[in-house]
Amino acid sequence: MAGESDLQKLLSGMRPELNPGRYVFTTVEGRVPSGVPPVVTVAEQEGLTVVAHQEEADAAGLAYDYVSGWITLRIHSALEAVGLTAAVSKELAAAGLSCNVVAGFHHDHLFVPYENADEAVAILETLARRSS
Repeated sequence: MAGESDLQKLLSGMRPELNPGRYVFTTVEGRVPSGVPPVVTVAEQEGLTVVAHQEEADAAGLAYDYVSGWITLRIHSALEAVGLTAAVSKELAAAGLSCNVVAGFHHDHLFVPYENADEAVAILETLARRSS
């Protein structure tokens, strides 16, 4: 099933959902340590970036600086869709919130400062209503 590519439909139907827990970005050389099931991995020249639950990263002794909340946009967005990431990032930036975006096959995932995660969801819900 193909994802949605119409920007207005993407925005009005994004249904942001805050996943429970705290998530951190860390980097490792080689493999992900056992006991740390990653939410996301990105292979970079400097090492493997791992996004994982904070508790699991702590238990494995992994270093991190940024603790985030994980928001999933529940609409199935097409990978070739244009403008969703820009529109969402612009709204959050206007509120002074950082946003790290990861595109999955079905959904876009936003990592925002943990202490502002509920505020970020409210901002995105307002954007969705304005786009209807």
